[in-house]
Amino acid sequence: MASSYSTTGTRALARIRPEGQRKAARSVLVTGAAGRIGSYFAEHAQRRYRLRLMVQTEDQVERVARFGETVVCQLDDLEGLKQACAGIDTVLHLAADPDAEAVWRDLLRDNIIGCYHAFVAAKSAGCRRVIFASSVHAVSGYRADVQVKTQDPVNPGDLYGVTKCFGEALGRYMAEQEGLSVIAVRIGAFQSDEVARRPDSIHLLDAFVSQRDLHQLFCKAIDADNLRFAIFHGLSDNRFKRLDISDARELLGYAPEDDATELNPQVEPLHLKDRLMAHNLRGGQESGIRDDVKPATGKRRKARATR
Repeated sequence: MASSYSTTGTRALARIRPEGQRKAARSVLVTGAAGRIGSYFAEHAQRRYRLRLMVQTEDQVERVARFGETVVCQLDDLEGLKQACAGIDTVLHLAADPDAEAVWRDLLRDNIIGCYHAFVAAKSAGCRRVIFASSVHAVSGYRADVQVKTQDPVNPGDLYGVTKCFGEALGRYMAEQEGLSVIAVRIGAFQSDEVARRPDSIHLLDAFVSQRDLHQLFCKAIDADNLRFAIFHGLSDNRFKRLDISDARELLGYAPEDDATELNPQVEPLHLKDRLMAHNLRGGQESGIRDDVKPATGKRRKARATR
């Protein structure tokens, strides 16, 4: 049984909406809508959801205005965030300082205080769910040869990762103690296919997540009706995965389409997905049970019938 956070289980802690009862178009507030992830989501989700796109400065409005309603608000403005969340079903909280080398004074405003404000504003406004953009950096302290599961303890490799652990912990508190549904997505190396095809992108092989795969994961997280709290890993279907995506496959039906080893020009000619031994039936082996599961012959069935 998959677990998306701990051995106590984070599957379906409470049903959010009865089966079959679904609104035609959910309203989604996207914070950080002018960023690389936010602007891609806004462009491709504009017909699926009613979008309210939050940016932090007036000069960012033009980047996303054609995709939905826009609002200018800073993450340190709690009252402004409450107004931005009014009438919203799901908050996709992407806004943060994304610098993995950032120091505390730069992380405090957006990644700690701003994260707290986003959750509190969503709760205050009666939102159904917050999807928190966590990061692979929340567990990047593990050795490079470890594939991290969602139930493994957090192990940040930098102070930026520490702030993402804070967001995950706050999200669990808000879910279990305050009744706000929260899904945290640990985002890997988000890049376009064009970047993944560069010869110098080999460092992305185990953490790459394509634009369309992360978009799919976000949509499935928004649409899921039966999760109170969960943590999912946001990677593409790479042959080598730093983070295990089994929970997202099982609980959300996530079906990533891309694989960094098939995009990178140095690795693609090796056809690793087809040639590497998987040591299971999918790798081309035959099971030792094959002889014993063959249908009984007609002759033997007849002999039994005459006894």
